[in-house]
Amino acid sequence: MDWLSSWYPQPGCPRPSVLICLLILTTSFLTYPMLRTIGLQLHSAITGSYVSGTHSVVFVNCPNEQIAKDIARYFWKGEIEEATEILLLIKTKTSKVFMLSSYVRLVHPFEIPEVFSLPMDQGDVQYLKWLEEGMEED
Repeated sequence: MDWLSSWYPQPGCPRPSVLICLLILTTSFLTYPMLRTIGLQLHSAITGSYVSGTHSVVFVNCPNEQIAKDIARYFWKGEIEEATEILLLIKTKTSKVFMLSSYVRLVHPFEIPEVFSLPMDQGDVQYLKWLEEGMEED
């Protein structure tokens, strides 16, 4: 009869099935970021598309241009590159980003120009109204 009590715990003790469920939930919660990243990479590799949220823009405050140059090194074709760049900020409708990106690729001297967009979720209401009035939707 002792073997039977191992399957049916004493009153007040959690059942093994409850413990297993808690273990599965905890493991799922802890591995979610890794599983999400792997899933996004698989989706991107299979479909050849970009998955929103897989990259971030980081703004860094630098006291001078030399510090910015020291930080802004990157690899290009196996070589470490260091360049002074000027950031051009263009405000447009989200629906026009693809067309703008195509235009930039045509006129930009870099083989792969840095073009990405960030949605404007909030801002000064008067400015956003002025911006809307200045852009006609085709």
